Amino acid sequence: MMLQRPFSVAGLCLFFMLAVAGASSPTAAIAQTKQASGDAAGSYRLGPTDRIRLKVYGEADISGEYEIDSSGYASIPLAGRIRAAGLTTGQLEKSVAAALAKGIVRDPRVNIEIALYRPYYILGEVKKSGEYPYRIGMTILDAVASAGGFTYRANENKVFLRRAGGATEEVYPLDAPVRVFPGDNIRIPERYF
Repeated sequence: MMLQRPFSVAGLCLFFMLAVAGASSPTAAIAQTKQASGDAAGSYRLGPTDRIRLKVYGEADISGEYEIDSSGYASIPLAGRIRAAGLTTGQLEKSVAAALAKGIVRDPRVNIEIALYRPYYILGEVKKSGEYPYRIGMTILDAVASAGGFTYRANENKVFLRRAGGATEEVYPLDAPVRVFPGDNIRIPERYF
């Protein structure tokens, strides 16, 4: 006679999610997860070489993709040159709408999303160092894999990471699940025999 388990694996996972999230129901836990992922996307600060997709409802000539230049500005028809670096997409939407409202567009409804994130950079003891396109959720090990893996001289115990806009490198154990963000610089050091 087989004994039934009181909880299934899925049930235990759900219970754990609820306990960690402090939610009172599965619906609340799902809502908190969606809010957290939305907050992460909504809190991303734009920077040079990010590419945005602009939609101005009823204005097809203005809608399109625009790249933020090295000075941190996006040049948008009828709105002009607008400061974008350091803003979230929501803040940029308001800036573009305000600039368009001063011109010939009456009551502009603007939507902005990120079309392409700025790249990250990896150098040091990897097979193909250089600039790589960013993917959401990637870790340092993902970045190393994108660069073809380690060279035979690589120190596979630590990594140096300088965040975009940062002045100093931080040292992390290579097996730590450290997230990479657009514009980050990753350096894999050489090991000493």
